[in-house]
Amino acid sequence: MRFFVVCPGGLEVPLAQELASIAQRPDCKALGAWVIDPTPTSPTGGVGLAAPISAAMALNLHSRIASRVLLQMAELPYHQEEDLYKLASGLAWEEWFSSKQTLRVDVTAHRSPLKSLNFATLKIKDAIVDRLRDVTGDRPSIDTAFSDVRVQVHLTATHATIYLDASGEALFKRGWRDEKGGAPLKENLAAGILSITGWKPSQTLFDPMCGSGTFLIEAAQMALAIPPGAIRAGMYGDDAKPSRLAYRPLVTSAHGFGFQRLKPFNEAAEQKRWGSLKDAAHAEMMEKRKQFPDSESLGISGGDINERLVAMFKGNWQRAQLPGPPVTRQIDALASKPPSNVKEGVMLLNPPYGERLVIKGGRGQDRAAGADMERDSYEQAEEPEDRYAFNLETGRQSAKRSSRESLKKLQAQEEQDPKFVEFLRQFGQHLKDAFGGWNVFVLTADMALPGQLRIKESKRTPLFNGPLECRLFKFEMHQKRDAAADLKYQISTRKTAMEFKTYMCLICGWVYDEAAGLPEEGIAPGTLWKDVPMNWTCPECGARKEDFEMMAI
Repeated sequence: MRFFVVCPGGLEVPLAQELASIAQRPDCKALGAWVIDPTPTSPTGGVGLAAPISAAMALNLHSRIASRVLLQMAELPYHQEEDLYKLASGLAWEEWFSSKQTLRVDVTAHRSPLKSLNFATLKIKDAIVDRLRDVTGDRPSIDTAFSDVRVQVHLTATHATIYLDASGEALFKRGWRDEKGGAPLKENLAAGILSITGWKPSQTLFDPMCGSGTFLIEAAQMALAIPPGAIRAGMYGDDAKPSRLAYRPLVTSAHGFGFQRLKPFNEAAEQKRWGSLKDAAHAEMMEKRKQFPDSESLGISGGDINERLVAMFKGNWQRAQLPGPPVTRQIDALASKPPSNVKEGVMLLNPPYGERLVIKGGRGQDRAAGADMERDSYEQAEEPEDRYAFNLETGRQSAKRSSRESLKKLQAQEEQDPKFVEFLRQFGQHLKDAFGGWNVFVLTADMALPGQLRIKESKRTPLFNGPLECRLFKFEMHQKRDAAADLKYQISTRKTAMEFKTYMCLICGWVYDEAAGLPEEGIAPGTLWKDVPMNWTCPECGARKEDFEMMAI
């Protein structure tokens, strides 16, 4: 069978690596041969593969980065809507589900010549229900909200590809989070970011603005080998109980996965394989519990200034079936310190962008209010109707838009609170003073963040948090030298410091360092600003040289 595994834009490479890892699991190897498509070199919104039909069960259970697992039914050329009807009506839908089950059809397109996707959707839906009526004498009902079966169709300029959705509810809905903070982050995006950082369970992980704990919970489940689909697979028996503050119903084992409502997966042989996959995962979980018996042994901790968000984090941690209470406390990020006796570690955070924060004292009332106001908008953006197209749009088309266009949209919005800007400056200094030797990763939609922190990033990775274009900035914090070594360093580098300067883009905050140059664009290290070609433009936003300003030493 052919599959297409959908992921957030920018996570295709980590997803391909994860799929290869899943395919190498002994229990997954036993299902048959897996052939994963070459790693995409440009954003595609997902990764394709060929594998036994049973692979759908393994992918839904184990993939942390996937948004959906789509099972390909057919791919053929088309010219008009009638071609779509013939293609869909020619498939043996009765072998996959019955007319008693409810159906939903979604059609998305990329450069399709058809004038109306709604009409195309109607023709495909009619083809499926007509086929079932002719074969069984009855036709399924349509349910666009809580359907038993979902059919996805994607149209290119020449071909139509029809998929069955093997996931059902989106896979980022793990079943443990019924509360969220003011900077909502999908669980699969958090898992993908953890993969990009290179963090391993043996390393210390800290989030000083943890909110409802998405990064830390995902990391803890990785360390403990808890499958992301464990709750939905019913591996814990009784499902987690929602809190009194639940903002949406929890996804439980009753919802399960889409493949569980398809006929081939209910055959005895597939049910036995499903049981074997869960048994192997459970055995691995038990071994990891011996290695990490409590939350302290995980080396994962966080803090937040908002007492209410800290309480949310604790509740989510418990519902995620993690050991003990999490290592967290209510604290201002400016007062946060590395865990005891830890000189190196990974800090990962997703600070709210453009939102007022309570910087000192109190219980974070302003931020809590912001979280309440954002709930409705998050729910609306949580899972778009055109899910497959949404990933393609995010990956292919949005990547072609210039950063300058995105920044202009951000700049047209309300300016950041001056208190938040000042907080970022103070926080950047705090990182230099307290977290020497650490690698700091920050996910933000604010392209000027490095300039606001007064720290030069070592790497920036484009990502998409829903429709919002973001960057994952990496900052390598150097160990502070003692006074004597620092004086010697200053003397030895004084000439270099006097010769080389840095220039910051006033549009996006990108920094040109004369000492480092820009080798990838033919500008050698040591090239002075005055020697940079006049027609050179900012690699991040396309700004001209006159849009740069020398940074104070």
